[in-house]
Amino acid sequence: FEAVVHDLRAVLRLAAGKQAEPTTAIIDSRTLRSTPESGPRSGYDGAKRKKGSKLHMAVDTLGHLLVLHVTPANRDDRAEAGPLAEAIQQATGGSVELAWADQGYTGSKAAKAAEEHDITLEIVRLPQAKRGFVLLPQRWIVERSFARATRCRRLVKDYERCASTLAAMHTIAFAGFMLKNAASLLMQSP
Repeated sequence: FEAVVHDLRAVLRLAAGKQAEPTTAIIDSRTLRSTPESGPRSGYDGAKRKKGSKLHMAVDTLGHLLVLHVTPANRDDRAEAGPLAEAIQQATGGSVELAWADQGYTGSKAAKAAEEHDITLEIVRLPQAKRGFVLLPQRWIVERSFARATRCRRLVKDYERCASTLAAMHTIAFAGFMLKNAASLLMQSP
């Protein structure tokens, strides 16, 4: 399914008039509540006040999945910047030069870890005078991808015993979303 997602991403990017491999990624994480099945893998995320697993995901500027991996929720986002940057470069053949992230990835340690893999980490910050919901530039794309994943009931919580199964279920869901986009492109063409 990872190969299907990779090929569909390239096709959809070419259809949108972009290069097959992205040069920019958007990264973020999401905490999934644990269930009895997730067992010892779950940790407590103090920022979200949830016990569960954390899904770290990178998408391209069109919202197509690049990579994802699962950790306990108590793992810090900054600590995952390096492994995520490495996985992004492996998935794209080293084409990504810039990654946008939220304030969870601030600090020199995360920036240095991303720089080791030739990715410049740029933090998209909240405005100082925030009132209510604020749409952050670039970051809304990864948030939209998380919202699409929650349409699948099985991806709302961590129902899986193995972290690899949870990641695979997300990959399958994104393959389905991308196939739907590809099918709508075929319907539009004469």
